Amino acid sequence: MNNMQTESMFGTRAESLLLLQKRSRVSMIWKVIFIFATAVAVLFLLLLLISVIDSVFGYIVVRNEVEVSALVSGASSLDELSRSQLEEAAKNNLSSGILRRVESEKPLAERTDRELRSLIEQYIIKPSVLKSWGLWGSITKQDEIGAFMANQADSYLIFKSWITPEFLINDQSANPLNAGIRTAMLGSLWIIAITFLLAFPIGVGSAIYLEEYADDTKLNRLLQLNIFNLSAVPSIIYGLLGLAVFVRALEGVTSGAIFSSVADTTANGRTILSGGLTLGLLVLPIIIINTQEALKGVPDSLRMSSYGVGATKWQTIWSHVLPASFDRILTGTILALSRALGETAPLVVIGASTFISVDPASIFSKFTTLPIQIYQWSARPQGSYRNIAAAAIIVLLVLLLVLNSGAIYLRDKLSKKKRMAA
Repeated sequence: MNNMQTESMFGTRAESLLLLQKRSRVSMIWKVIFIFATAVAVLFLLLLLISVIDSVFGYIVVRNEVEVSALVSGASSLDELSRSQLEEAAKNNLSSGILRRVESEKPLAERTDRELRSLIEQYIIKPSVLKSWGLWGSITKQDEIGAFMANQADSYLIFKSWITPEFLINDQSANPLNAGIRTAMLGSLWIIAITFLLAFPIGVGSAIYLEEYADDTKLNRLLQLNIFNLSAVPSIIYGLLGLAVFVRALEGVTSGAIFSSVADTTANGRTILSGGLTLGLLVLPIIIINTQEALKGVPDSLRMSSYGVGATKWQTIWSHVLPASFDRILTGTILALSRALGETAPLVVIGASTFISVDPASIFSKFTTLPIQIYQWSARPQGSYRNIAAAAIIVLLVLLLVLNSGAIYLRDKLSKKKRMAA
């Protein structure tokens, strides 16, 4: 009887085995598809990294406007000059205006030998890049490099890494050999700080209201639907919104005109404050959605237990719900800020500078950011600018990696602390 019932429900043993084999084949096919998709994703990521790293290292052909031997007889490089010779060469060959500016920033006598050599190279020797090759080209195109060198008088070949300490601390320059990302880096940090200060408290507060307090009404459902829609709006639309509201309508506030003592009269509303507020609006729906999902992950039994001992709704949220979900809220926020760090289109629309050599001094200053600087360098026809763009991309990727790694570390640390407390 039992065998007959089993056969009527699942078929004969042979039919069951065929069905299991069919399911196993389907499962294997999907497994192969998933492995293939993962391999393709990893391959494209590796190609991206290889193409960027290839541009960061390689041979360049350089020609000096003024040779070192013209500064000090018999010298072939700045490394051969003594301290006194470096100071004398700087004083005798720098123009009076540049010398005054350099002395006001930091007197020559207080500068290190390395700083003096960099100063002389930038303002007196003025090397320029005639042609550059990537790492792969430097290895495989030796004949081409030799032929090019044979036709270039008074030039020399060096192997260069475009990521250097000077690249991180120098400001922008028309000469790619002297260009750096300090100004763009500071602009990005200012922008992200304002974005966080706007988006995090408003986003978390909105999510708490929608998830814990709001009733299930048509209005609240419509509001929730619009938040989901806003998270998918193209970023350039937020740039147009920022241009209309923060740059134009609120120009007196975002330019600092109402605080005349700190206003940057040349910024005209196109300031760090406008950029930060625009990106804050961009990531606000993302933070709200991430926070809501984190709050939904807290079991209702925790809330009921709190209510059972007489806690109010807000006491329950503050003392139990938020601590239990804060690790996921923090992770979602940092990932949203990582997206903001890489945005270009909204900042271009509101008028971020593509070339600026003055560090931002306040939220009312003109600004540029790393993505905008990368875009500006990549658009130039000279190959050497693509090299420094690749170096800036590496720096930006490292910043994003640090942010994302920080999010994972904090999440794991808070989760561990929460488990130990439980």
